[in-house]
Amino acid sequence: MDVRALVFDVFGTIVDWRSGVAREAGRLLGAGIDAEAFADAWRRRYVPSMDRVRRGELPWTSLDDLHRASLHELLTEFGLPGTPDTVRAELVLAWHRLDPWPDSVAGLTRLAQRYVIASLSNGNVALLVDMAKHGGLPWDTVLSAELFGHYKPDPEVYDGAARLLDMPPEQIMMVAAHVHDLAAARARGLRTAYIHRPGEKGPAAPPPETDPDADVSVASLTELADHLGA
Repeated sequence: MDVRALVFDVFGTIVDWRSGVAREAGRLLGAGIDAEAFADAWRRRYVPSMDRVRRGELPWTSLDDLHRASLHELLTEFGLPGTPDTVRAELVLAWHRLDPWPDSVAGLTRLAQRYVIASLSNGNVALLVDMAKHGGLPWDTVLSAELFGHYKPDPEVYDGAARLLDMPPEQIMMVAAHVHDLAAARARGLRTAYIHRPGEKGPAAPPPETDPDADVSVASLTELADHLGA
């Protein structure tokens, strides 16, 4: 494969969103809340909220603003409609402070020695920059759906990454823990690598161990670095 750049999904692939959001929910809302159920319920609103933008029901809206809107519904559902605005704002920022998986920084650091590496996430730019600072993620650049006015898996996101990196799509590899993201990237000509993240959605929702349609399936970013000779 003549790959020159790797672009990465972030939520679930690079960082552990479930543990991070649950930790902050427990800290900010108190021990009486089921923090993991809260995190799962918030994440379930992720795709439906972006779909409203895709269908034109909403103008372009950043992921922070979508998280903020769904949080208001979520707090009512969990019996906490009186949560102060300051606490709501901190909860939204929980998505900016997610910790990397144990192999992420080491794997990215090795891959960056041989390839251009960039995020390709539905997170907005400010969120991704804060997350990189928090977790020490060594991106060469931050690519976000916000730059293209479209959310993955819209083709404009993958096409936009190739355009901004000034590379043909076949020289770019999309790395993700989600087979639908990889399928959409392949449809636009990108190479693909599947990362198995068994704990991403908790024990009740185990992901497939491999993606048979991907160019490579691995269990960690350090294993991907081994495979790609980095």
